[in-house]
Amino acid sequence: MKKSHVLLPLLVQVIVLLPLLCLSDDFVSSRATYYGSPDCKGNPRGACGYGELGRDINDGEVSGVSSRLWKNGAGCGACYQKSHVLLPLLVQVIVLLPLLCLSDDFVSSRATYYGSPDCKGNPRGACGYGELGRDINDGEVSGVSSRLWKNGAGCGACYQVRCKIPPHCNEEGVYVVATDYGEGDGTDFIFSPKAYGSMARPGTEFQLYSFGVVDVEYQRVPCRYGGYNLVYKIHEKSYNPHHLAILILYVGGVNDILAVEVWQEDCKEWKRMRRVFGAVHDYQNPPRGTLSLRFLVYGSAGLNWVESQNALPADWTAGATYNSNILLS
Repeated sequence: MKKSHVLLPLLVQVIVLLPLLCLSDDFVSSRATYYGSPDCKGNPRGACGYGELGRDINDGEVSGVSSRLWKNGAGCGACYQKSHVLLPLLVQVIVLLPLLCLSDDFVSSRATYYGSPDCKGNPRGACGYGELGRDINDGEVSGVSSRLWKNGAGCGACYQVRCKIPPHCNEEGVYVVATDYGEGDGTDFIFSPKAYGSMARPGTEFQLYSFGVVDVEYQRVPCRYGGYNLVYKIHEKSYNPHHLAILILYVGGVNDILAVEVWQEDCKEWKRMRRVFGAVHDYQNPPRGTLSLRFLVYGSAGLNWVESQNALPADWTAGATYNSNILLS
């Protein structure tokens, strides 16, 4: 089924880019290589200081440059075209257009499950959710592979996953929340036992468990947390006023939080918080008084900064949870 709202922005992008490609006839000869990356995208620790944005901007098609292009940092953010990729780019556009219009396509993969005394999630999952990681979505949660983990930005993402063994698998599958990192033999999902069993037809759960690993297909779906805006919890290891760490919860829609910044009133600048692990970001010696935060959100609306003014009171305390004025959908 073609979705016009996907097709139109893509066609606009093609129309804008093609004249630019035709106008840049003066190419400079040089050489290029590549660096290793676990997800084939950019380096979040690049010298431009972009952090997670440096990993995902331009869908990860980024580069380090030589000193003549670096220009002591002034070259950060510059855009370049490589002539040898022009033809493949045009071929890609022709091939991908019909695929992008089919938003109901599932991705083939494999899934397994881990042991749990109550069949629910792992409260020690890599996202840092604690007990929420055990009970969120009624325990139907999953660890995800590096390509879905996205260095922690994939925490809280929602997926529909269905197994492909007709005698044992139901048609709808299961809806899970990513709360942990983990991958096995070609798997993208390591489910809680409850989530894994929810893919089975009634009465066939035992047979499905006996397979251990099954072929699945999945798609990302919007997260819906009724009654919650974007929520952040002050991590238990925070101590006011010297160390602030926040845990991001309830990211609605199909959105990833790539970065968090805190407003520094004395110098009138936004300062980047460090992603410690998973959904936890911290900042040493935060400003005194009421704090404003902003979040770099990547989703269906593109890449945008979303600000939460007066996000934290001056007397914030470890363990406290705050419901922001940001509703992501």
